[in-house]
Amino acid sequence: AQSRLGTAYDYGEGVPEDNAEAVRWFRLAAEQGLAEAQFGLGFMYGSGEGVPQDDAEAVRWYRLAAEQGGAVAQFTLGNSYATGRGVPLDDIEAARWYQLAAEQGYDVAQYNLGVLYDIGRGLPQDDIQAMHWYRSAAEQGHADAQWNLGVMYEAGVGVPRDHVAAHVWFSLSVSSRESADRDRELIVRGRNRVASTMSPDELAEAQRLAREWTDAHP
Repeated sequence: AQSRLGTAYDYGEGVPEDNAEAVRWFRLAAEQGLAEAQFGLGFMYGSGEGVPQDDAEAVRWYRLAAEQGGAVAQFTLGNSYATGRGVPLDDIEAARWYQLAAEQGYDVAQYNLGVLYDIGRGLPQDDIQAMHWYRSAAEQGHADAQWNLGVMYEAGVGVPRDHVAAHVWFSLSVSSRESADRDRELIVRGRNRVASTMSPDELAEAQRLAREWTDAHP
């Protein structure tokens, strides 16, 4: 109940928005060990809402929530290590926390883990692992993972080259984005580049597969 009150004050749901009150209720619940409140309190310290901004204190609360298995907290702690906010920069620790969140199905962590495997940062470079985690996130509709999956299929990196699959994932990434998204035009160009190498039958197959995926993921 205390954590829910903190969220209510944070977002102004049913009560006037009041960040200081949100912090008070989050703290009461966090000190009793509630992971959701620990993460909420960490977020308030990280953003400087209702308390003075303090990255180290944010990390302290993120860690308590992450150690209880909270996927969002694990991901956020991974980001702290990846950017050096509140802790020393440490790519290995970033990868470890991303992995824990990714294994729970958190799509943004899956994407970030894929990037670390892709570029060999904090982990040995591994195209097959990068492909695995990009696919896990892409299947949940993560637009950047869909884009990277398309690039890997186009180039034959981590998988056999497959322009039909590349076209499918480029199309899905385009559909996942707002029209004003600055990357949208780049992906459209990639899709057009792949399309120029495909037969009419292959293009029809790619369009059919993209429609089927979209219908199955409303």
